[in-house]
Amino acid sequence: MTVNVDELGPVDWIVVEFPSTKLTGEIAPILADYVDRSLIRILDLLFLMKDTDGNVEAFESTDLDDSEIGQLRAFETGIAMLLSEQDVEDLAETIEPGSSAAVLVWENLWAAPFGAAVRHAGGQLAASGRIPIQAVLAAIEADAAETEETIKSEEGI
Repeated sequence: MTVNVDELGPVDWIVVEFPSTKLTGEIAPILADYVDRSLIRILDLLFLMKDTDGNVEAFESTDLDDSEIGQLRAFETGIAMLLSEQDVEDLAETIEPGSSAAVLVWENLWAAPFGAAVRHAGGQLAASGRIPIQAVLAAIEADAAETEETIKSEEGI
């Protein structure tokens, strides 16, 4: 199989934890929307359940029924199975006992043309990262508090 690097987008993964060991499939519609709009391509999808004693079971979508995963079953055919057994063990450590999780690996299709343009211009990725939403919210709140203090001091309050 020949793969054209200009057609590949960056690949990300997340572990989304839920506070019980019951899955509902409620996250499926938004993922389906992203796939339908060619923003992402699901590469791997795995479900983890950790009992209160810390024992973990991993499930593929074929192991679960529709009431547990909803529309996520539609992604079965495109899954590349990128996660190794060691990956699964490491990811299972991130979730709390008595919870469940969805492990999602996806390709950012929307970014492929940008990456190709960078490479054609002679550039390369030098660094990347992600800022947690909690940090963004904290920064916004701190900025709002600072602005409020500035206004009060300018008004002599």
